Amino acid sequence: MHKIVITANSSWNLFNFRSGLIASFIAEGHEVITIAPKDEYTERLVDLGARHIPIFINPKGTRVLQDLLLLFSFLRILNTERPDFFLSYTIKPNIYGSIAANYFKISVINNISGLGATFITNNYLTYLVQWLYKFALRRSNTVFFQNRDDFNFFIHQRLVRRESAKIIPGSGVNLNKFKFLHLPPRDEAEEVNFLLIGRMLWDKGIGEYVEAARLVQKIYPSSSFSLLGFLDAKNPTAISSSQIQEWVAEGVIDYLGQSDDVSKEIAKTDCVVLPSYREGVPRSLLEGAALGRPLIATNVPGCKEAIEHGFNGYLCKPYDHDDLAMQIIAFIELKPEDRQAMGVNGRTKIVKEFDEKIVIEKYFSAIYDALSTLNN
Repeated sequence: MHKIVITANSSWNLFNFRSGLIASFIAEGHEVITIAPKDEYTERLVDLGARHIPIFINPKGTRVLQDLLLLFSFLRILNTERPDFFLSYTIKPNIYGSIAANYFKISVINNISGLGATFITNNYLTYLVQWLYKFALRRSNTVFFQNRDDFNFFIHQRLVRRESAKIIPGSGVNLNKFKFLHLPPRDEAEEVNFLLIGRMLWDKGIGEYVEAARLVQKIYPSSSFSLLGFLDAKNPTAISSSQIQEWVAEGVIDYLGQSDDVSKEIAKTDCVVLPSYREGVPRSLLEGAALGRPLIATNVPGCKEAIEHGFNGYLCKPYDHDDLAMQIIAFIELKPEDRQAMGVNGRTKIVKEFDEKIVIEKYFSAIYDALSTLNN
């Protein structure tokens, strides 16, 4: 059996997106060590059977000294633990954790879950991050990408070795937890509820969502629009609490706060919406489709992987609240049986392409590949 380190920029991230993988490794007899900042989800990782080591990570900071301290923290921990495998998620663990793991010749498996705001605009920080990625990933055994666009970008820019790059279907969905549910009955066609799940960030397209809601409610005043997700005050694209409260007071949206059981809120809605600017493959869309909810999202990397336009939802233009409103209206004007058919199609797509078991199997295969390389 092997010692496996799994790291990301928050315990919340590891628990919400990697708990199935962690539990599978432990069930196979491997020792799992999680490395992430301590938060309210840390104890849940321990409850899964992992041993947790806290580390300080400022996910959005750009201070050189702070990043050097993070690199030294990874070096110190890996020097003590000497794991067989190092699995990393999110930008800074992918970069600084991989550099440290390379120093100790530990097998590295990275997951590029999305390029984020840094890659949406080109500036000096974009080029710095690209250079750091290239340096950090040069010895990785496997680098997983969640969509074809990110995969092609890293290959084209020569940020990763072609033989180590692979595509994985997001973080997958636990189909036993997210079971198919019929759409809620509606008395009138226009009484349709829409839900956006995600961190309260401008680059999730929340501004476009609110503007589209205003337009739609002029035609279908009984339609409702909700937001679910936490306020990420440390993020440079964060939406302030006061802004959200202003929208709530206006009556254009409902803010539901955050939840550890998003399936309850998805079950109440008719359609999950995400007009994001760029994603890996967003879990909110996968979970919504798994529960049988049609989707509306932007035609951008990550989101478009989850939707076949007209089959299980609609794709809209990015940064365009008018087009988003048009797609929402098109959905409202569908017959109830056509909405239900979209939901069934979405569930079918998730079962075929995004089952969490597929993701877990790819990780076990990556570990076996790394072992065979070592043995040769």
